[in-house]
Amino acid sequence: MKLRSLLLRLAAPLALLAATACSASSSPPPAEPPGGAAAPAPAPSGAADSPTGLLSEEDFKALHQLRSDKAPPARGQTVEVAGTRAYLSLPRDAKPPIPALVVVHEWWGLNEHIKHWTDRLAEDGYAALAVDMYGGKVATTPDDAMAAMKAVDEAKGIETVRAAHRFLATDARVLAPRTGSIGWCFGGAWSLKLALNEPELDAAVLYYGRLVTDPAQLKAIKAPVLGVFGNMDKGIPPEVVNEFDKALHEASVEHEVLRYDADHAFANPSGERYDTKAAADAWEKVRRFLAAKLKGQ
Repeated sequence: MKLRSLLLRLAAPLALLAATACSASSSPPPAEPPGGAAAPAPAPSGAADSPTGLLSEEDFKALHQLRSDKAPPARGQTVEVAGTRAYLSLPRDAKPPIPALVVVHEWWGLNEHIKHWTDRLAEDGYAALAVDMYGGKVATTPDDAMAAMKAVDEAKGIETVRAAHRFLATDARVLAPRTGSIGWCFGGAWSLKLALNEPELDAAVLYYGRLVTDPAQLKAIKAPVLGVFGNMDKGIPPEVVNEFDKALHEASVEHEVLRYDADHAFANPSGERYDTKAAADAWEKVRRFLAAKLKGQ
């Protein structure tokens, strides 16, 4: 058991005194994963100034469509984390300590669909906390989403995801002995950023988010990493994934890279590029990865 986990167990009585996606389909089957908007990829030398560095801003926005399907009713609760709202969903009848996940939304913001996916993670046995990187804004058009994404301050964003991690480790309802992160596209990039900035993280999952390919930077990661990518993704193309994989090896970071012959946002069940077979296979592998790293199964 990690020292942190032991200290948290000893601190439980004090903590008790102190206690207080892109879109998804309306009722997706349990095995299907969330997914959605592609996050920026590293800009190659000489690339135009765009959110991806590989696609123009208009091409990037054209990849995203938000359906009007209403998400199932949320069953979690709103909490405050680092001065921003967040959405906490707990497993039914679970008592602390509970393994936990920081969930990072896609470029639309913390909408009802992300809350639904957070509830589904809770049903899988995790205390799931979905952060709000947009300060309460929820985009409904690609233009609004682009503006919100561009407005994110990196330093403030890092503090937000780290504060979410601290919340899960110390809140009396959770007292997480092990913690992980998961995000898709914009959120995938931030799942990686949390791993880069939080040495106590125990697992990180990123679906086709913007990547870091410098081994010197990646050496900061202490958590095992699982990356999920589509071979036909023009935002995070295979050559960039190859660089990421190689850099993780050079940095001696435990990791696995899953690749599917699928397009950008292939794990989004409401999108035109949704690939049922690839999405279901990826989700089952993600579930096994999280169970092994956070539950010891």
